[in-house]
Amino acid sequence: MEIFILLLILGLVFGKMAEGRHFRGIEEREAAHAAVPVTTLRAPPPGARVESVRLATGSVVVAVDYFKMFLSGWRMFFGGEMKSYTTLLERARREAVLRMRESAPGADMFINLRFETADIGGKAKGAPNVEMLAYATALKFHPAGEKG
Repeated sequence: MEIFILLLILGLVFGKMAEGRHFRGIEEREAAHAAVPVTTLRAPPPGARVESVRLATGSVVVAVDYFKMFLSGWRMFFGGEMKSYTTLLERARREAVLRMRESAPGADMFINLRFETADIGGKAKGAPNVEMLAYATALKFHPAGEKG
């Protein structure tokens, strides 16, 4: 029993540290890309002179730590929102969008942002993983003053 409790405490401590480090890295990278808008709108802004378009994708697989898996097991038993998985999905979504942005350097805007998710591992034993795919249309506009 003592080993089980020790493993839960270690899972909590090291899981929180890893998650915090990942969130800090995400925030730094998001700040670097903040000038390029990303939207779910299906069309470019009216009057925009688009020079080129391309598909931009970003994918990430994130695993849940054992402490969160333990908490979610209790939550499934008693019912309610699995908040431990909410942060997992937030991290996956934000990381996938960042990877999508990084896949299209020089883009001026991303439109029609969509997400796809997949549960990796399914009913298998072990920590569940989630794959998040973000995809959008990357637009490059004509430079100001250039006819297009």
